[in-house]
Amino acid sequence: MESRRLQQYIRSIELNRAEVPSFTEYPFNLAAIRNLETLSFHPKVTFIVGENGSGKSTILESIAVSYGFNAEGGTKNFNFSSRATHSDLNKYIRLVKGLKRPEDGFFLRAESFYNLATNIDQLDAEPSFGPPLINFYGGRSLHGQSHGESFFAVFQNKFRGNGIYILDEPEAALSPSRQMSMITRIHELVQQGSQFIIATHSPIIMAYPHARIYQIQEGFEVVKYEETEHYQIMRAFINNTQKMLDILME
Repeated sequence: MESRRLQQYIRSIELNRAEVPSFTEYPFNLAAIRNLETLSFHPKVTFIVGENGSGKSTILESIAVSYGFNAEGGTKNFNFSSRATHSDLNKYIRLVKGLKRPEDGFFLRAESFYNLATNIDQLDAEPSFGPPLINFYGGRSLHGQSHGESFFAVFQNKFRGNGIYILDEPEAALSPSRQMSMITRIHELVQQGSQFIIATHSPIIMAYPHARIYQIQEGFEVVKYEETEHYQIMRAFINNTQKMLDILME
């Protein structure tokens, strides 16, 4: 087991609590971060789930930036910044890496995907001696496709395997059937030596088996899939739709 953990790309993060200026200020006042000491990741797939505002995207962003990714997404080669809104949490966490180095990597976040697509078009409009960047994303401008199509084009074409992939709410643009297709793509990439860290609200995506699921409440709690609030709420709604609607609309 220890040998396998040494081979994964990101083993854990540790919050340097002694350096935190104040646990009453953002982002350290978020319960998930206020109670954070060490967070260990699964060698293959780790999900971070929780309510809006719980801090999951802030944690994911800090991991990505600490690893060398641009705060707004992309590979390590992207350095655009549309608006500097990311927190300074990455300055206070220690990233514990394994011995193995990835051959590929990507930070994909739903809220700034438009900015990423724009930057790709801008870079391709400049003189270059190499092939257009968009060739690595399926050959069509991401702005020339629907939001869901462009999202999925990244999964299908840019992710090559043997990589570290950090995904923030990837379901935002995907239909339920596309979310199921994403499970297939995740599994293909895991079999090719990849590691995923994913923040999601999707009961479909988080059903990927043999993953570690952290549910954020007052802190990070490891839970089974069926124990997540997302699964329980969705199951209750589907199994008792009219009753739930009557309660919601009374």
